[in-house]
Amino acid sequence: MGQLDGRTALVTGATSGIGLAAARRLAAEGAHVFLTGRRQEALDDAVASIGARATGVRADVANLDDLDRLFDGIRQHGRLDIVFANAGGGEFAALPDITWDHYADTFHTNVGGTLFTVQKALPLLTEGSSIILTGSNIDTKGAASFSVYAATKAALRSLTRSWAAELVTRGIRVNAIAPGPVETPGLTGLADGPEAAEQLLQGLAAGVPMKRLGRPEEIADTVLFLASDASSYMTGAEIYVDGGASQI
Repeated sequence: MGQLDGRTALVTGATSGIGLAAARRLAAEGAHVFLTGRRQEALDDAVASIGARATGVRADVANLDDLDRLFDGIRQHGRLDIVFANAGGGEFAALPDITWDHYADTFHTNVGGTLFTVQKALPLLTEGSSIILTGSNIDTKGAASFSVYAATKAALRSLTRSWAAELVTRGIRVNAIAPGPVETPGLTGLADGPEAAEQLLQGLAAGVPMKRLGRPEEIADTVLFLASDASSYMTGAEIYVDGGASQI
């Protein structure tokens, strides 16, 4: 028997990296997992890699109509027990180069998308449900040319605490994970070309006490912990999964 037998989970931004690894991990423990992504082909590939316990819904979390369609589909399936609000991203931009579009796009996806994903999930969540937000260890550190992204992750940390306080009377837990640098397509995509990507990854790994990047599967294990009854006495918390970078 799996830890999540009979439960239903939603993972946003699940076509690659942390989201896909988490969707696979939750499904392996018995959950039926709804996956979202903006690219249909990548979404189809992700669902196929999981199998019968996965349902894909193409959706952009920054689009409210997409979210309504997503939750209409989940509602037909029944209740929802786990929400892993993972969709998000960012781009480098030094302070003089930040544009309104850069600011708006990053906040609309990372903060607005998370906020309205959780809001629209609430009618389907029952006592004992778990909401997990993807933060970042950058939420408490300075990051040159990455300030807008870092600010969105600080906002998610604040929302975790506020929503945990608001939903505790319903028996719904809200926690966050704060990964450090993890080797994902989203991370390598920040660089301009393969050579720059390799330099970026090497530089990030050098700044981690463990001297390596994280693996998506390591973050997925933490998601499983927060989704399962193993974390039943936790809410409002943020778990750093960053090789010690924020602690030592």
